[in-house]
Amino acid sequence: MTARPNPFTLRVADAAIADLGARLALTRWPDQAPGPAWAYGTDVEWLRGLVAYWRDRFDWRAAEDRLNAYPQFKVPLHGIDLHYLHVPGVGPDPCPLLLSHGWPGSVFEFLDIIPRLVDPERFGGDAADSFTVVAPSLPGYGPSFAPGQKRFGAEAIAECFADLMGDVLGYQRFAAQGGDWGAFITSCLGHAHAEKIIGIHLNMLAVRRDKGMVADPTDEERVYLDQLALWLKEGTGYQWIQGTRPQTLAFALTDSPAGLAAWIVEKFRAWSDCDGDLDSVFTRDALLANIGLYWFTGAIGSSFWPYYARMHGPWPIPEGETVDVPTGYAAFPHEILSPPRSLAAQTYTDIRRWQVMDRGGHFAAMERPDALAEEIRAHFRPLRGAG
Repeated sequence: MTARPNPFTLRVADAAIADLGARLALTRWPDQAPGPAWAYGTDVEWLRGLVAYWRDRFDWRAAEDRLNAYPQFKVPLHGIDLHYLHVPGVGPDPCPLLLSHGWPGSVFEFLDIIPRLVDPERFGGDAADSFTVVAPSLPGYGPSFAPGQKRFGAEAIAECFADLMGDVLGYQRFAAQGGDWGAFITSCLGHAHAEKIIGIHLNMLAVRRDKGMVADPTDEERVYLDQLALWLKEGTGYQWIQGTRPQTLAFALTDSPAGLAAWIVEKFRAWSDCDGDLDSVFTRDALLANIGLYWFTGAIGSSFWPYYARMHGPWPIPEGETVDVPTGYAAFPHEILSPPRSLAAQTYTDIRRWQVMDRGGHFAAMERPDALAEEIRAHFRPLRGAG
């Protein structure tokens, strides 16, 4: 028997908001290490300003209202209550589109891009390009978390989402898009459920990260391998702790809102196209809505689980196998890693669109919602109705 979705509205208790304010007021600050700001992690003075704003000016109820403006549901699926947005398209024949976020993001990432996808005509586009958007909170993230529930890796999330789209919502074929873990989930769907997928679009590539993957690299491939070597040396500390001792880290970040904010905003700064100035790309309200969802749901520890699963299991796309569905890729210049097309083609055999973007980074749906929406529309335009 197919589970029935139940309407959902996010509403945090007043007592939880008051508790957050009290904790923020009692923040115990570390000293700032000598040297340039941000050189060793989150800058103390910048975070002091964010915490003061969070305590005194940020309106969580306004953030809730933005999310609650979209139809939301929960459904019992794969042993958890899965939360998702389901926003009908405005057009003659909307295409179902699954949007998958990553870490340290949430469905708040999608609030600006969803209207551009469901109602393109409102933004100067063609109503024929409209999508009906399904945007779940990944299992273990936000409202898709409950204490003690089972944990999910990327492959298991893909299986859960395939059943959401097909068994629960009745979409026999659909489009899928994602970045970060969402890119892995989307790629897993393209690999394991090709018969259900009209195509995938990515703003990050699930290409193997092996420094020895190319015996005789081209100049372009050598640039990428150098980038990868630097990333593995300097950029993956968070992966090692989240992927090996997630429970230990969860104590600190579940207890300290300032610590949680420091852990998350450092990634928003490092991975976005902000030239070191977070405030030039993200509003503090947008950052705190995302951080607040982790805080109020207590989901930071469970959100680490895809890293643990990745470090203790095989690569999500099995070695020697490929993703063969029509694939589009938006190459934002400040993405964490930027594999060349020659290496991407070893995993994705049917790349239909490869667009190099002029600016933007890892959080493309927040940084460049217009540009990403147009890329998604352009990739899927010739695929609509396929099969």
